[in-house]
This record gives sequence, structure tokens and C-alpha cells, in this order.
Amino acid sequence: MSENENLERSEPDGIYSKVLRAGRRTYFFDVRETRAGDYYLTITESKKNTNEDGSFFYKKHKIYLYKEDFGNFKNILDEITSYVVDERGEEVISERHQKNYDNYSESAVPAADIPKAATESFTDVDFDDI
Repeated sequence: MSENENLERSEPDGIYSKVLRAGRRTYFFDVRETRAGDYYLTITESKKNTNEDGSFFYKKHKIYLYKEDFGNFKNILDEITSYVVDERGEEVISERHQKNYDNYSESAVPAADIPKAATESFTDVDFDDI
């Protein structure tokens, strides 16, 4: 079974669910029921992270999508994903960034060519503090 294969998972209440494993991320697509008995969708992204002591924890983000928004959501998702593939192709660029890959070294500006004034105004930000 491939790493990115869709998997079904059972829910105790019998409502439909699918799982998409994608590297360190897992996406859960779950059909849930409102109090009125209608269905809606939750999409949860779960990302595996490591604590300093080597133990693991998962960061989770969830969106709720209700039936009245399905059509517009699907249309925009289709449009945006088509745009990305049309503009950048289907190759995952980050996979090219290996030790031997130096396509960018030909077009990169050497540090010596960057004026000192251009870098003096930068602030060193540690995103862990945000």
C-alpha cells in the first residue's frame, strides 16, 4: 500500500470517513451529523512533530464544511489546484533539493554581490517565539 493511498476507517456511529497519509501529515475526512440530523464534513490535518526529548506529538488543524458550501468549495479547490499544476507542473520541487541538485546555484546571486545596505534592515526573527 503506498504512503499516499486513501484509506477508509470505521467510525463508531457508522458515518463515512477516509484517511489520506502524506508523509508526516495525515488528512482525515469525516462525515459528521448535526443535531438536526443533517451531515457536514470535517477535514483534519494531523502533523507529526518531535519534542526536544525525542518523544512525538501531533499538531491538528480542523475545518468544518457544511453542505451549502460544498459546491463553491469544490469549484475553488478545483480552480486553485489546476492553477498550481498549470503554473508549476506536477513535480514536487522540494524533492529536487537534494545534496547533488544544484540547478539554483547557476541563477543564485552570490552573497558578495548583495549590497550591505540591503541586508542591514532585516530583523532576526525566531518563529518559535510567535
